[in-house]
Amino acid sequence: MPRLDDPLTILTYVLAVAIGFLLYFALTKIKVSKANVDATKIVEEATAKADNIVKEAILDAKTQAYEYKLDAEKDIKEQRLEVTKFENKLLQREQNIDRRDIALQGKEDVLDDKARQLEKKSEELGKLEAQLKEQIDAKIVELEKIAAMSANEAKEELFKLVEQKMSKEVTAFIKEQEDEAKSKASLYAKDIIAAAINRYSQEETIERTVNVVALPSEEMKGRIIGREGRNIKAIENATGVELIIDDTPEAITISCFDPVRREIARLSLETLIRDGRIQPGRIEEVVQKTKNELNEVIQKTGEDAIFELGLSRVNKEIVMMLGKLKYRTSYGQNGLQHSLEVAHLAGIMAAELGLNQQLARRAGLLHDLGKAVDHEMEGSHVELGAKFAKKHGEHATVVNAIESHHGDVPATSVISILVAAADTLSAARPGSRSETIENYIQRLEKLEEMAKSFDGVDRVFAIQAGREVRIVVKPDKVDDLMSHKIARDIKTKIEEELTYPGHIKVTVIREVRASEVAK
Repeated sequence: MPRLDDPLTILTYVLAVAIGFLLYFALTKIKVSKANVDATKIVEEATAKADNIVKEAILDAKTQAYEYKLDAEKDIKEQRLEVTKFENKLLQREQNIDRRDIALQGKEDVLDDKARQLEKKSEELGKLEAQLKEQIDAKIVELEKIAAMSANEAKEELFKLVEQKMSKEVTAFIKEQEDEAKSKASLYAKDIIAAAINRYSQEETIERTVNVVALPSEEMKGRIIGREGRNIKAIENATGVELIIDDTPEAITISCFDPVRREIARLSLETLIRDGRIQPGRIEEVVQKTKNELNEVIQKTGEDAIFELGLSRVNKEIVMMLGKLKYRTSYGQNGLQHSLEVAHLAGIMAAELGLNQQLARRAGLLHDLGKAVDHEMEGSHVELGAKFAKKHGEHATVVNAIESHHGDVPATSVISILVAAADTLSAARPGSRSETIENYIQRLEKLEEMAKSFDGVDRVFAIQAGREVRIVVKPDKVDDLMSHKIARDIKTKIEEELTYPGHIKVTVIREVRASEVAK
């Protein structure tokens, strides 16, 4: 181990420390120098990048500024073109106005010349008029002296003669035109009706309301009645009909004014008879099920009728009412089938006349709508049908067709007249109604005899299948006031003595004819 107090050793330690410091200093200086070089390099690179960014930014700015300049120049150019066009248009208008001014000035000059000429001629005519007036006055004075008649008297006499002649000519012309119009109208109407009937080819099916239910045996009557009559009471309460069980073998009669309720009772009885279980609980179940099924049938029937005619936007309540017409008959003629027939005929006639076919078919289909409820509510089927259609927003023409098809109110449209004609055609067609000819003739004869029983009646005609009676009175025995009294008396007598469906219109006609024969 070396000694610390040795000078050589101490020197060696000092030199070693000095050399260490020198090396550290040298290394530090090298690192600082390298760091300075790196920093300088970094600064130079950053400066170069900054210069590039600045150059790029300047270049982009110049490019954008150039594009803005081009756009601005383009806009300015377009605006200049528009201004130029507008200036050209203004220039043309000014030129046109100048030309018009020149032309108007020329026309004004011509008009001034004509005005001067007319003024000159007017002065000449005024002189001639004065001369003619003097001459006419002189002639009038001369004629008055000759005829011993003033000018006013002569004028009145002349007017009378002209009036008499013109009156005769006008009367003759009017009568000729009326006769020709009646003849042509009759032929045209016949052609239209014939064409409508020919084009309508609908199979006629008459469904009668069944009032009698057949029984498999007499024993079934007792089962339907039930113990102490509980079953029959349950059926009557559930359906609203009256069951008549008499001595008629193997049959039960159903009595009710409502055809739908009558049909429900018939179907329910048939179901109960087939099922064999007849008791109050089962009766209520079957009746309710039958009601639901029949409502579906009624709705489908109404929808089928509307579909057949190609109608649209029909209220659901009206659809149900149309379906109910299937179970309504008039003199054996099915109500729905009759309405469909009237609709088809009215539509065909409307087509011939160039009218609205769909509206005509709609009015024809709904014309007897009130027959579905006239047994439930007070009033005629005409009044009830019109009220129901108006309530559910039907067209005014349809409502008027319902109101007027029996002549209760005046028809306000041609379609209403067509519906009334189609109704008459359908009802009068042979085979459409099952009423016997004997009963029909007897009813009409009785109606005519009742009207003929009054004094002053000349002739009586029962028309429209007995819905209207027309009475022609003797004009020398019955005046206008008496005609109204006879109409009221006949109406009262019909109401008191005659049984009839619907309404009967009474019309009294007092006709005075004047005729002359030219020889």
